[in-house]
Amino acid sequence: MRKSRKNFETKQRWIKRVFSYLFVKLGWTKIDDSPFLMKTLLFLATFILLMTTAPAAEAPYRHVVLFKFKDSATPDQVQGVEKAFIELAKKVETVKGFEWGNNVSPEGKNDGFTHCFLVTFADKAGLDVYLPHPAHAEFVSV
Repeated sequence: MRKSRKNFETKQRWIKRVFSYLFVKLGWTKIDDSPFLMKTLLFLATFILLMTTAPAAEAPYRHVVLFKFKDSATPDQVQGVEKAFIELAKKVETVKGFEWGNNVSPEGKNDGFTHCFLVTFADKAGLDVYLPHPAHAEFVSV
């Protein structure tokens, strides 16, 4: 099952639960006791979900890159990679957004990964242009 379909069904179950809870709290009949009412509410909830959920074709396409530096990497080398990635995002025309940051989680579950870079494209075709792009090839060699 596609992820978007699974998420949709999860949202639909959640909405049914919320409506059931509200009907009981308000003293109305349970939704399950009235099949017509239940179907009507599920139809309305489904309609609302469809109107507010962007189709996968319209959603931005994101490329996540995690970095784990060797213990021998100096702060200057790490900063050089950060700057190179920032410059890379500016050189490829299909990049629509770029964010990055250091791991700040106190949980200690990062498994040594210290940096996350998030590159956003309008669609998969944007990533397909980015990956073989000469600027990307140059960055990968850093």
